[in-house]
Amino acid sequence: MLGFLLRLLPFWVREPLLIAVGSVLGVRIMYLAVRDHDRVAAGLGVVFLVFTAIRVHAVIRALRARRNPSPTTSADGAAVDAAAQRQPQAQPQAQTQAGTGPRPSPDTPEKEHNAWGQAVAAVVVFGALAAVLWAAPRFMPSDDNAPQPASCSGGTHEELPKAYKDTPQPVTGEALCKALNRPDLAKLLGTPGETATTASSTNNTAPLTDGKVAQPETEVTFDTYTVNVSATYNELTTDQYVKLMKFGDEKDIKTLTVLGRPAVLSSDHTMKLEINLGSGGSGGPVEQGPLARTLTVALDRNDRGGYCDITVWSTSGALPNDSALLNIAEKVLPRIPERTVR
Repeated sequence: MLGFLLRLLPFWVREPLLIAVGSVLGVRIMYLAVRDHDRVAAGLGVVFLVFTAIRVHAVIRALRARRNPSPTTSADGAAVDAAAQRQPQAQPQAQTQAGTGPRPSPDTPEKEHNAWGQAVAAVVVFGALAAVLWAAPRFMPSDDNAPQPASCSGGTHEELPKAYKDTPQPVTGEALCKALNRPDLAKLLGTPGETATTASSTNNTAPLTDGKVAQPETEVTFDTYTVNVSATYNELTTDQYVKLMKFGDEKDIKTLTVLGRPAVLSSDHTMKLEINLGSGGSGGPVEQGPLARTLTVALDRNDRGGYCDITVWSTSGALPNDSALLNIAEKVLPRIPERTVR
């Protein structure tokens, strides 16, 4: 149906229309192909550009034919018929008998200007339509069903425990979540194509401290990795923490400095707990979970006590490079106020 309607249009409207549409689509598809590294789209864009080049060549031939008319010249239905060629032979006799002026030329300047006007008008109109279609996705809301990344809770804040009031400038779980749940977090983990599925935070206190030590925490989960960040406001220095780890089961301990603060890398297994929601609500025993990698950094450069833990693990047991933990720390730590002198 569309092809039939196009054939009904005059040559000087149809061809500029095809050129405008073909060039816009070709350039747009080639741009998307280069951005997404899609060979199929690149081939489709080349087809549109070649089609446009053919139409441009046809228009150029038609323009040349109008300027230099001949009996054998034609341009897609715009050929000069035999009757129009014989007309100049009959006109001189009629003009002589009637005493009229010189005969008009086969192609008058008025028709020439009309053809050019139609072509320019078609290019302008459809060029404007193409520009609107090109810019519409940037200003119109998207209707796709692509999953949106999880965001931190924006609800009402719960009352902070007393330990947070007794701690100078403590960070909250909500602030940690906003610092961790960055748009480039998946890229920092080495999985740039993933989006966060869950993001949560709590304003807890450290266990076995009778609620006297603030320990805010946040966790962001992807399909591949889960990242947990917590800040513990106790009196334990990083040096003391390293000595304690040597008595535990932590593996691959490595001390280093991050943003001028003492830090340590370590590995340990997570805990796996199964809960049966069926009859009785009984749960299975606590088992050893997948291996996790943790970067522990002091809360201040002078290591006055307290630390921030950045832990990454996956259900498959795979772990990212240590550079991923360091990159995350460089983004998150500046959002956590340094420990001040009390």
